[in-house]
Amino acid sequence: MKRFIKGLAAAAVLTTAGLGAAQAQKAPIKFGLLLDFTAVYTFLTNEYSQGQRDYLTLINDQGGINGHRVEGIVVDHGNQPQRGIEAYNRVSRDGAVLVDFLSTPVSRAMVNRVLDDKIVMITALHGRGDASDGEVFPYIFPLMATYWSQAALLAEYIEQHGGGLKGKKIAHVYIDSPFGREPLPILQDLAKEKGFDLRTFPYASPGNEQSATWSEVRRFRPDYVFIWGAGGGQSVSVREAIRNGIKPDQILSVVWLAETDMRTVGEQRAKGVKRFEAVATGTDLPLIKEILAKVVDAGKGAGPRENVGTTYYNIGVATMAASVEAARLALEKFGAPLTGDKLRQGFEMIKDFDAQGLMPPVTFSQKDHQGGGRGRVSQWNGSAWEPVTDWHAAYQELVWREIHRDSAKFKESR
Repeated sequence: MKRFIKGLAAAAVLTTAGLGAAQAQKAPIKFGLLLDFTAVYTFLTNEYSQGQRDYLTLINDQGGINGHRVEGIVVDHGNQPQRGIEAYNRVSRDGAVLVDFLSTPVSRAMVNRVLDDKIVMITALHGRGDASDGEVFPYIFPLMATYWSQAALLAEYIEQHGGGLKGKKIAHVYIDSPFGREPLPILQDLAKEKGFDLRTFPYASPGNEQSATWSEVRRFRPDYVFIWGAGGGQSVSVREAIRNGIKPDQILSVVWLAETDMRTVGEQRAKGVKRFEAVATGTDLPLIKEILAKVVDAGKGAGPRENVGTTYYNIGVATMAASVEAARLALEKFGAPLTGDKLRQGFEMIKDFDAQGLMPPVTFSQKDHQGGGRGRVSQWNGSAWEPVTDWHAAYQELVWREIHRDSAKFKESR
């Protein structure tokens, strides 16, 4: 495994080769891509990291960011905060201006440190939802819809397309962890406001055994079920729901439900399941087509071709596309060298950026580091995820009430 990770780091640095001598004289921009390749997040990390590195290869082959190549420094922290701290120490000493841990335990452990060091930390689809409050967390950028925003949008889908929320019975089936419980305040507020019956059904981590939980869900006889887990537990949830008489089109998932999960359940059996979607999927997208033509098919890809266009690959591409855009804006306004503070301001200058249709338009400001909270609902059609709504945000007044409530507690404790 160590040899594999060293290979990842080498590949990330080698993507900078091919720049002209004049460009190579400019200081490189360093991103610390410090991920979990060996423990909890393995269900997505390889595809996510491959998307990040392929995008950086594309950028470097096009001349970098205003002539500055981007070095993606890839390290495995194994979802262990202490190893994450050690990796952070190494890359920060080496001049990294951005870090991505893709791990809630590690990123939470690093909050105070990155705020003190003034290094940008991106936390797409993990970490603290209240870090959306840029006035309290100036160097942390969730980038995409928080779990609060995801739950709100799924509930709104039922209101708009499922005959309304009033009188409905909705089950929230979740892994018994802070992640699984995170949507509850939003759902509870909406239940009071919209008049639906919300019941919660936790199951033990990692979610391989859920049969007792779903027996209870069956007795509740819900109109809709939210499933809130990740990795192998998600396919177990879908399978158990169907086995207990819940139709696929009654199942709505957090973002962590991918193509591989549908194959595990059975592609046709899972037809109709819906999920929150943070990025568009597939290869029929301008940016993904460009990566295929100029990176993957040119023999410079960081992994298997079949991963290109998957949910987690495209999320990885989107994180780097937004980060590179922030760096570009910062360099254009403030010049080199790029610092964490300049990069922060670069993010806050991003307006309606969608990476050529790959993601919903995001706009950041000093106050909003979530980017607007947009997403969409997609449905499994038996072979692929198909969007059934446009990009939009829902019930953001409730979401921001939760963000400000938690960020105020953090500010008081810091």
